[in-house]
Amino acid sequence: MFRFKSKKMTLALSVCIMSMLLSPVLTHAEATGTGSTAARQAADQKAALAKKAAAQQKLAEEKQKAAETPAVEEPKEKAAE
Repeated sequence: MFRFKSKKMTLALSVCIMSMLLSPVLTHAEATGTGSTAARQAADQKAALAKKAAAQQKLAEEKQKAAETPAVEEPKEKAAE
């Protein structure tokens, strides 16, 4: 390939090449955020399951309340009228 006689030129060229090679990796790392993707997905899944369980619990409590309270009957019409 090329032969550079100056160590300064070799160093500068090495720095430029390394920065070009690492810039896509750094940009990608900033875009995705920190932490592993699997951990984030597991946390999202756990939160969704907790939300679903809370909704089911609330529905069960409402059904239980409805079963405990007697239905209000409408007054019967008076026979005299």
